[in-house]
Amino acid sequence: MPQSSPASQPPPAMTAPASSPATTAGKPPGAEGFHAYPWWSPRFWHGMPLGVWLRLVAEHRARFSPSRLGLVATISTAAASNSLAEPLSEARYRRKLNQAPATPPPLFILGHWRSGTTLLHELLMLDERFCCPSTYQCFAPGHFLLTEAILTRMLAWMMPSKRPMDNVAAGWSRPQEDEFALANMGAPSPYRRMAFPLTSPAEPVALDISKLSAADQARWQETLRQFLTRLAVRDSRRPVLKSPPHTARLGILARMFPEGRFLHVVRDPFVVFPSTVRLWRSLDHVQGLQAGPAADLEEYVFACFEEMYAAFERDRRELPDNRLHEVRYEDLVADPVACLAEAYERLELDDFAKVRPALESHVAAMKQYRTNTYHHDAQVVAEITRRWRPFIDRYGYEVPEAD
Repeated sequence: MPQSSPASQPPPAMTAPASSPATTAGKPPGAEGFHAYPWWSPRFWHGMPLGVWLRLVAEHRARFSPSRLGLVATISTAAASNSLAEPLSEARYRRKLNQAPATPPPLFILGHWRSGTTLLHELLMLDERFCCPSTYQCFAPGHFLLTEAILTRMLAWMMPSKRPMDNVAAGWSRPQEDEFALANMGAPSPYRRMAFPLTSPAEPVALDISKLSAADQARWQETLRQFLTRLAVRDSRRPVLKSPPHTARLGILARMFPEGRFLHVVRDPFVVFPSTVRLWRSLDHVQGLQAGPAADLEEYVFACFEEMYAAFERDRRELPDNRLHEVRYEDLVADPVACLAEAYERLELDDFAKVRPALESHVAAMKQYRTNTYHHDAQVVAEITRRWRPFIDRYGYEVPEAD
């Protein structure tokens, strides 16, 4: 079914009120500073086939909260439908999948959650030579080739206009993290914890893929390749993949894609920490099948960051300068055009002059965007300083004064 790629449509300017309320990480979803996520809007688990869904449920012994049982029923129904649609899609597109076009090597956007990866992703999507997976393609990775054109129109009313945790636009055609597709296809993923935040392990799972068994590593790689093959059938341009967990997988991705490129964005860790806690609180509330706050979420954020950057620092030594480039979020916001011009040059991407006019126009429209602000608790500042000191020093960030 022919359909224009979302990557060919410039993202609308991100706008927000002239000032955002100061927010602490402890505010529950639904409080000031969070956007509503209607009960009828789909959760990512609605895109799982039945086998993947039942394994996830069995892993947590079906320990759902009573208030989520209606959601569980709709996911189970959708999972059965997905299990019917997937073989139909494979049969319909078998020849194209077996003869998928060769695409340029992927460009991976790396960085911790809330570091500016989404901003980078949307800016790069202004380049018509790139493509990326859409929200629907990551939601229904098994059958989007067959159903995307129809269902995105039928279900458009279900999607909220903004993500719950910030002012970034949401929608079926928006650029999305391929990690959701991998999770829905049954690959090991830390995002599975969002479905069962109260009974998931307190430590990161499947973040650093090298810690998994050889069989699970192979399954993860095969799942990613399978997803990229389906994307190539839809669009043969260079894929741009944005997924924060990939930051901990630099080595394995570099070996899988010897000509792949990596663009890494970093941000002030004293902003990243409370923003990430807020992110998980919001997603656990929206996507979770268990009600109530997860225990010691702050420790989980600390542990993920430490595992992510231990793996990143280990793996970055394998890459030459023309394959890995880094940018600070603060510099990106101050001058997006200059930052991307340098990235194109360092990573030996396509001619930057072709995308410069679109970037300059889009940047002019972005000036009204405002990020959330956070108070600095003295104990949290001290803990970030103690545990993330190597990152702070490497990227030249300063320890703020506590409020």
